[in-house]
Amino acid sequence: MNLVVGATGILGQEICRQLCAAGKPLRALVRASADPAKLEQLSQWGATLVYGDLRNRPSLDLACRGVDAVIVTVSAMPFSYKPGENNIQNVDVQGMYDLVDAAKAAGVHHFVYTSATGNIQLDAPLPNAKRAVERYLRASGMIYTILRPGYFMEVWLSPAVGFDAAHAKATIYGDGTKPLSWIAVPDIARFAVASLDNPAARNAIIELGGPEALTPLQVVEIFERIGGRKFELQFAPAEALTAQWKAATDPMQQSFSAIMLGYAGGDPIDMGKTLKAFPMQMTTVAEYAERTLKAALQPA
Repeated sequence: MNLVVGATGILGQEICRQLCAAGKPLRALVRASADPAKLEQLSQWGATLVYGDLRNRPSLDLACRGVDAVIVTVSAMPFSYKPGENNIQNVDVQGMYDLVDAAKAAGVHHFVYTSATGNIQLDAPLPNAKRAVERYLRASGMIYTILRPGYFMEVWLSPAVGFDAAHAKATIYGDGTKPLSWIAVPDIARFAVASLDNPAARNAIIELGGPEALTPLQVVEIFERIGGRKFELQFAPAEALTAQWKAATDPMQQSFSAIMLGYAGGDPIDMGKTLKAFPMQMTTVAEYAERTLKAALQPA
């Protein structure tokens, strides 16, 4: 039995879809407050739903019972963040420690943890939490796989962070000249699922990027070529992002500023060795742009 924690999130849901499509038994840990439509979709795919919360240790013990492998994608950031209630300390740190402990106590064999890209070096709550959990998991004695995906296309090339393909507008963090290995969510999910059976994932930390490293300005050019429209660009200089990071008092603001600075500094990831161990065809930015623009420009 495989347990996915974070099953209703953008990545967790795709992992669940792929596991079910592969015929692998799946238990999805979900919260009672989750979107009913997402819960219905998980059930239709064939997942067994178990209700729980990273802030409730007994629910984690129950969810891990009889489980061979755990895949975790959950985080309080950004969509479920509530200061003092559902936050980085409660969920991304203590909640994850409790989940690791519950998995170990239940005899879980393999623990796959979705961490953060290794290029974020600044002192900030979320990347600090990710690294702390990595250390805790590695010391647990369970077989571990730590995935460190780079910048998600579905997030960083979306209106959520100012990249509005439908209206040909984009916010660029930094000067736009530093390459990043943009990666698509379905590809991250494929690595997570493949990690369950691939010996190369055993007790490994794997940096994940897409098939090509492109600067943000090159990405804009791709969208302009495919969409046939010139983009209106707005720049957030690295100096302004640094000032924002230093001035931030809220953990989420501090973390986002650090992540945006990581984007501004570039994050090229050489996937040559990894793709030899995990052979797969990965999504290009051009393919993502074609799909995104087609969906955005369809008549309502």
